[in-house]
Amino acid sequence: MKVNNSAKYAAAALLLSGVINAQTTPAKQEKHGINTDYMDKSVTPGQDFFRYVNGKWLDNTEIPGDKTRWGSFDELRERTNNDALAILKEAAANKSLSPATDQGKAASLYNTIMDTVARNKAGIAPLKPLLKKIDAVKNVKELEALIIEMEPLGGLGFFGTYIGADAKDSNKNSVYLTVARLGLPDRDYYISEDADSKEKRDKYVAHVAKMLGFIGYEGKNATETAKKILALETAFAQPMMDRVESRDDRKSYNPMTVAELQKITPAINWSAYFNGIGIKNPAQVIVTQPKYFTALQDIFKKNDVNSWKAYLKWSLLRRSSSMLSTNLETANWEFYSKTLRGALKEEKRDKNALQTVNGTIGETLGKLYVEKKFPAEAKAKAESMIKNVMRAYENRINNLPWMAKSTKQSAVDKLNKLSVKIGYPDKWEDYSALTVKNPAQGGSFFSNMQEIARWSHKKDIEKLGKPVDKTEWGMAPQIVNAYFNPSYNEIVFPAGILQPPFYDYKADEAVNYGGIGAVIGHEISHGFDDSGARYNAEGNLVNWWGDKDLEQFTGLGDALANQYSALQPLPGIYVDGKFTLGENIGDLGGVNAAYDGLQLYLKEKGNPGLIDGYTPEQRFFISWGTIWRTKTRDEAIKNQVKTDPHSPGIYRAYVPLQNVDAFYQAFGIKPGDALYVAPDDRVKIW
Repeated sequence: MKVNNSAKYAAAALLLSGVINAQTTPAKQEKHGINTDYMDKSVTPGQDFFRYVNGKWLDNTEIPGDKTRWGSFDELRERTNNDALAILKEAAANKSLSPATDQGKAASLYNTIMDTVARNKAGIAPLKPLLKKIDAVKNVKELEALIIEMEPLGGLGFFGTYIGADAKDSNKNSVYLTVARLGLPDRDYYISEDADSKEKRDKYVAHVAKMLGFIGYEGKNATETAKKILALETAFAQPMMDRVESRDDRKSYNPMTVAELQKITPAINWSAYFNGIGIKNPAQVIVTQPKYFTALQDIFKKNDVNSWKAYLKWSLLRRSSSMLSTNLETANWEFYSKTLRGALKEEKRDKNALQTVNGTIGETLGKLYVEKKFPAEAKAKAESMIKNVMRAYENRINNLPWMAKSTKQSAVDKLNKLSVKIGYPDKWEDYSALTVKNPAQGGSFFSNMQEIARWSHKKDIEKLGKPVDKTEWGMAPQIVNAYFNPSYNEIVFPAGILQPPFYDYKADEAVNYGGIGAVIGHEISHGFDDSGARYNAEGNLVNWWGDKDLEQFTGLGDALANQYSALQPLPGIYVDGKFTLGENIGDLGGVNAAYDGLQLYLKEKGNPGLIDGYTPEQRFFISWGTIWRTKTRDEAIKNQVKTDPHSPGIYRAYVPLQNVDAFYQAFGIKPGDALYVAPDDRVKIW
């Protein structure tokens, strides 16, 4: 996953964001490496590699009712979440634990989330003061004042601000101005005329009307108000960048003075806005989408105050619904999880509570998780593998036939300056300025989340005028994921992902290289995908490419995008090869580098021969296919191709391999086999 720190690490899940009969059946005997019982050897690797590796697992696995997909990542996340939740519950039950400690803050937040009696008794009462303020808005000046007031609480709509590394000077913190939040998860849902988008828009209106009923709207009034909200959000969506444009950080880097911004959207007093939220007289602001702010002026000129207020109320209600009464929480789930992604039942509240802790103050729990679950030897072994994969990557760069020597040197320089973070931070987050109250102290889920938002906003503002702290982590250690941050030129592997099936120190190295080794290679490759390659070794958005090399690279990317755009996971539903290009380059580069890394290892340590009847090369590719075994509900697929830059898991398991010569050699794949791609048509980038 490529994560830009300017997005505050809020990107979609890295690699893929079922249990047998909804629970993975425990093995009778401890087994390491490949579980051959999950394979279907009635098909050949060249005909259907995904089924060859995962067929019996697919036949015997059901997606749990509270999930929209299930696979290797989900199984590991479930195990890791269970471990982390046990640690959190132990802290939450500890009556002698001081609320002032980090551990106590995690416990207090958890306990207020689980206090459904208090939440149901309060109902929408926590929103009433804010709803009253929204009702009082009469014009754009009063709207501006309310937006200023709400920014430290997480914002309310129309636009927002954050502080992050400047894309062209990664050691400097800059002010970024961003667009409105939308209730539907992607711009396409508002403007596309495909059947699924139109159906989801209709269901969205019905959902908004239902939710408005909780704050006093009734019948036709609720429906008509919901339609106004959809119309205003559509007006917001139309000038926004599409999903492919939004991957090009050059297009979102538009530094302006406040005076220049004032000319684009004169309805807002931008000096007053920035000063009001604590950013005193900024020299420049990076406007992520100027077309949006131009269109926003037209929206303000229409002076449709009633629609503004309806949108503000909906924005408040939508982002607060999970923090209030359980009936609001369920109504929110019914649309966002059930309708949009096909879930059959709600996830248990304690699991949702864990995700809230992980996503807000995750390092409070991370310290405890690492102490109990991540030994120092695991970190040391992962570091060794990363060095080997990076060595293989350097060899691949130096041997590229299409790249000039000067550009190769720049690429190697970037690789050598790549920072690697493994397991957990060397410097933990400081939560001393944050107050989280438990129920006995009068704390509630809603009030604690407001305090966390204020703390986060204050911490953000304090970054201005200081150098970027590149020791920061964007994920807590207990998260099963990994990421690349282009502004930091770093790859990060939290402790959560350094476990089977991705990494097992008791398994043979071919399996580990095909699992975590390829994930390592994937993250390295993000530094050289169509987006990450625009950043230099220092993490700056600077072109380091020769013109001819860039032309060659772009052409190779187009060829890979075309392969994926031909894939049809559901009738009439196609993968967007341009949208998923960065992740697909990551997969292809990751497999190649990890395979070469394995060859370096075998040369140095010796070839162990056949294991389970397979060569190391075969086990490498089988391991890669194993980590992408996935079953996904149809609605989740429809949502994924619109919103997720990752291709569906089935394609990640075999499409990159179709471009790898060693895959053909390992399994004797020949012309006429379903997966055979002629050598001249195989895409070779890194």
